[in-house]
Amino acid sequence: MPCSASIILPVINETFSLRQTVDIIETENSADIAEYVIVICQKTTPQSLAVISELEQKYKNKVTVLKQTLPFLGGAVRDAFNICRGSHIVMMASDLETDPHLVREFIQLAGANPGTIVTATRWKTKGGFAGYNILKLAFNWVFQRTFSILYHTRLSDMTYGFRIFPAGLVRSIQWEELRHPFLFETVIKPLRLGTKVIEIPTKWETRKEGESQNSFFRNFIYFRTGIKTLFYTKEKILAKHINEPQTSKQA
Repeated sequence: MPCSASIILPVINETFSLRQTVDIIETENSADIAEYVIVICQKTTPQSLAVISELEQKYKNKVTVLKQTLPFLGGAVRDAFNICRGSHIVMMASDLETDPHLVREFIQLAGANPGTIVTATRWKTKGGFAGYNILKLAFNWVFQRTFSILYHTRLSDMTYGFRIFPAGLVRSIQWEELRHPFLFETVIKPLRLGTKVIEIPTKWETRKEGESQNSFFRNFIYFRTGIKTLFYTKEKILAKHINEPQTSKQA
């Protein structure tokens, strides 16, 4: 089944890593990419905006620049969900903490498995971490094991925000989170709906530029998100009104 992917890239202070991310994806997947939705906010730096302008000139109508209205990372992605035109939506970072070379495998697996989410895992063989804080690593392992048991799943990395979704699934769910726990929400709500999720290994390396917008202590909010969603009914998870893609907003 053909797969037309919309790539969501929130940007605050990324420059060369954003350029490299888009260039690699376009070189390896051009025919399967519907668009790059680059999400900006008030904190997006002039240097990043300059690179975005270069990408608009280079890739023309394939680049949509969206000024986010909802706050934080989750809000940026949720805003982008509403305008994506592709049959599938890729959620990833623009700082090279998510490997752009893996998008090729995402698209292939998504096309071969309609209705399925394909997600990256750092915890399986051939995956791994480089430059990850040892305390956060231990916390991450305990968290993953705990919630894989609670959700009766074999998934090993439920918080890594690098995955591809069927666009219809994304628009059928009522999203709630605005900060980084949104990344966790995007897998546990589909799991509660019975959606199949395929994991593929990836090696994680610390970002090459800029600073993370997620503090260590905010990670404890993930527990709240996981516990409350565990008790949601399907009716609570599903959006009351399923939205069709809106007209793209250009900056």
